[in-house]
Amino acid sequence: MNQFRFSRRPDIGDKIRVSFEFFPPKSDEMEARLWETVTRLAPLKPHFVSVTYGAGGSTRERTLKTVRRILNETQLMPAAHLTCVDANREAVDAVIGEFVSMGVTRFVALRGDPSAGVGTAYQPYPGGYANGAELVGALKRVGNHDISVSAYPEKHPESPDFATDIEMLKRKVDNGATRAITQFFFDNDLYERFVERVRRAGIYIPIVPGILPVHNFAQVKNFSSRAGAHVPDWLAERFDGLAKDPQTHALVAAAVAAEQVLDLVERGVNDFHFYTMNRADLAFAICHMIGIRGDLAEKNTTSAAA
Repeated sequence: MNQFRFSRRPDIGDKIRVSFEFFPPKSDEMEARLWETVTRLAPLKPHFVSVTYGAGGSTRERTLKTVRRILNETQLMPAAHLTCVDANREAVDAVIGEFVSMGVTRFVALRGDPSAGVGTAYQPYPGGYANGAELVGALKRVGNHDISVSAYPEKHPESPDFATDIEMLKRKVDNGATRAITQFFFDNDLYERFVERVRRAGIYIPIVPGILPVHNFAQVKNFSSRAGAHVPDWLAERFDGLAKDPQTHALVAAAVAAEQVLDLVERGVNDFHFYTMNRADLAFAICHMIGIRGDLAEKNTTSAAA
C-alpha cells in the first residue's frame, strides 16, 4: 500500500470510538501541559484514557497521582497501566490493590520493555510475573476488570515468528483480556493481515489500532527501528524537508493520521487508541477531521438554535 485513501462521510464520526494514552508528568511544567491536554481532549468523550507506568514502579507515585486526579476532577474513565518489569509479584499485587482501592476498574496489562531499554534482552524479575498473560491472570483473580493488552501487527521484535506472538496473545485472552491495543503502525495492510491471523487462531476480542501522530518524524523513525515498526517510503516523503518547519510538519502529521484512521474505518474498524505524547494538538485535529466533535458539537448546535 503506497498511501491511504482519504474519504469522509458526514456520519462517520458517529461510528468511531477513541481512547487516549498519557504518561505521568516528571515536573510541574510537564504536569501543567498534561492537564491542558486532558482539558482539551475531554470534550471528545473518549471511551477511556490510559496512564502509563514505568519499569519497576519508577513512575508509581506519579501514575497513581495522575489516575487519582483524573478520577476526582474529570468525567473521564482512566485505565491504569501495569508492567512486570523489575518487581516481584507481591509488589505488583500491592500496586493493583492501590488502584482498585481508588476505584479503578480498567487496566492495561503489559510485560513491559526491558529496564535497560527497547532493543535489549528481557529477563523476568525473580519472583515476578513473567509476562503479560500472567499479569492478566493476577488482575482477574482480584476482580472482573476491563483489561487491555498489547498486540503487534509486525510481531514483537523479540518473537521468533508470528505463531509465537499470537500464541502469547491467546494466553492473554484465555486469562481474561478484554481487548488488544496494537503497537503503532503506518501500513494498514499489515494491520489487516495481522487481524486475519488472529481470527484464524480463534481470538475474537477487539484488536484496536494504536495510532501515533507524528509530532517529530526523525524521532518516530528512530524509535520505530528499535521497536520493529516499518516506516514506509511514502511516509518519509511526506515529511521530507519539514524538520525546521514545525507548522507544516503538524499539518501534514494530522492529515496523515486522519487518512490512516479513515482508511481503517473503510475496512470496518471503529475503535482507535491514540498515543498522544501528552500533546493535544494533533490528536484533537485528527479527531475533528474524522468527525468526532463531542461536547463541542453539542455547544455549537445549542448556540445556532438560540
